[in-house]
Amino acid sequence: MRKLYLSDRILARVEKPARYIGNEMGAVYKDPANVRIRCAMCFPDVYEIGMSHLGIQILYDQLNRREDTWCERVYSPWPDLDKILREENLPLFALESQEPVRNFDFLGFTLQYELCYTNILQVLDLSGIPLLAKDRSEGDPLVMGGGPCAYNPEPIADFFDLFYIGDSEVRLDEVMDAYASLKAAGASRKELLRKMSRIEGIYVPSLYEARYHPDGTLAAFAPLFSDVPEKVKKQTCMDLTHAPYPLSPLVPYIKVTQDRTTLEVMRGCIRGCRFCQAGMLYRPLREKNPDRLKEEAAVILENTGHEEISLSSLSTSDYTGLPDLLTHLIDNYQEKRVNVSLPSLRIDNFSLDVMAKVQDVRKSSLTFAPEAGTQRLRDVINKGITEEDIMGGSGMAFRGGWNKVKLYFMLGLPTETDEDRRGIAELAQRICDNYYEIPKSERNGKCEITVSTSFFVPKPFTPFQWARMYRKEDYLSYAKTVKENVKAQKNQKSIHYNWHDAKGTVLEGVLARGDRRLSAVILEAYRGGCLFDAWTEYFDLDRWLAAFDKCGIDHEFYTLRERPAEELLPWDFIEIGVTKRFLLREWERAKEGLVTPNCRQACSGCGAKIYGGGVCFEEKDANAGKAFTKKTD
Repeated sequence: MRKLYLSDRILARVEKPARYIGNEMGAVYKDPANVRIRCAMCFPDVYEIGMSHLGIQILYDQLNRREDTWCERVYSPWPDLDKILREENLPLFALESQEPVRNFDFLGFTLQYELCYTNILQVLDLSGIPLLAKDRSEGDPLVMGGGPCAYNPEPIADFFDLFYIGDSEVRLDEVMDAYASLKAAGASRKELLRKMSRIEGIYVPSLYEARYHPDGTLAAFAPLFSDVPEKVKKQTCMDLTHAPYPLSPLVPYIKVTQDRTTLEVMRGCIRGCRFCQAGMLYRPLREKNPDRLKEEAAVILENTGHEEISLSSLSTSDYTGLPDLLTHLIDNYQEKRVNVSLPSLRIDNFSLDVMAKVQDVRKSSLTFAPEAGTQRLRDVINKGITEEDIMGGSGMAFRGGWNKVKLYFMLGLPTETDEDRRGIAELAQRICDNYYEIPKSERNGKCEITVSTSFFVPKPFTPFQWARMYRKEDYLSYAKTVKENVKAQKNQKSIHYNWHDAKGTVLEGVLARGDRRLSAVILEAYRGGCLFDAWTEYFDLDRWLAAFDKCGIDHEFYTLRERPAEELLPWDFIEIGVTKRFLLREWERAKEGLVTPNCRQACSGCGAKIYGGGVCFEEKDANAGKAFTKKTD
């Protein structure tokens, strides 16, 4: 029987012991004597969040398919266990083997959210691994990062030995092979990193130097050696159908954030929303064969026993195989009471038939994301939906028997005015009117509309990466405008409003577009007690501001100014396929309120088509880069 690292005495003192004992269905166990590479894969947040992340499941499955590699998991200990580990001087451990993380070859972090950065330092600290990469010795694990935040790795560059940029399916095995070979040959840590930096998609921060202008902007960024590439190219898996996918995913003992199985139907997006980082990072669109998905669904449901299956992508309704796949899932699993979840549906691409089929299994609220309250602002952000789409889609939903709708918007978007903010409440009221226009005998009770607003954060590799942000007080003022206007609507009791934290938004904006000087601030904030910053009950902006002051860095330098087109950006050394020229063109079109058609309507010449080997939607070459002048009426 596998022996637990923590004693019953310790486990009895923590809120949820199941977070730390491992041994879940789907967990992989190997004999350490029969493997050459030990990897600890970390999601730097609490277990319930990390276990809900598909990316970790994919990495775990991919690495454990290798006979010479054992990949285990580690998550950020909740404050109760954090305190105990420090008091009793116990090192952080991996769930499968229950062995200290510091004994592994790799410690890999998936970087999903900027406000998890202090949790990275917590994991390193509790593991007994030096926080700064420059302080690590030959016996320490190589600390590697990947995920969306790795596309601007500079704010956390000092803590990482290397980053992997792109889809793991392409070159992660090559990285492992290179490590095993070099390690067997007796290569030093520096030699390992120098040689691995030549693998496409690998970025080793210590091999690059940043220089700054007197005004604080970046003056130059270049490798220190001629054999280190100047640019790091994103890795793109073009054949999702035949890529490895976890068919026996981990099933937790306790309820997690997304307690269901997931089918990834495609990667990428055709839409081109100008605020959306994922929509640019993951171009071009790559669809998975529906027949393959049907096979995976059968095996995964059999292996997990889950009662819900989610079709995952950035815009599920754009998946061309959706009608066929959905019909198959409903026909085969409806009697087994397996719910089909359809996140990321667009209100303009919804069908009454689809809704009716899903509703037959289990009712829930519908979620739509207009993002902006007026058509003018929806054109600015290139959302690609009209008022007619919104009314038509919600009307179909209501006539199909739905009465609960969640609406998501952003505040603080470029060019936004009070009129746009008032438009959020007015749009919610019009949707409510849409419901009550249905004959009472055909309605499904009272209409319930939940309006949620988050505050916009400009992200790298989007057309809005040059946009300015605002102060916390400004964001709260914007939310107040929406709240007051919701209360002024005639059906105010049917419309509920909530908004996200403004303080976290400001810090997220700093970390999202910062440079490597911010590593010192993150370290100081961690030492000052910052941890679990993504959790409102633990986030303390004052501690962060004190860290900025102590490091002599003005955080508003990163947020309050619109960045000029000619400025060298900290992430410009990374090539994602989508060109900076295209992003600049979209930035200018946003200011003019011009809509750029989606990829199925016309190729806009973003660069991903060539980068992806010509597998984008085929259009006449004459359309590439065409200066579209469409404006929504």
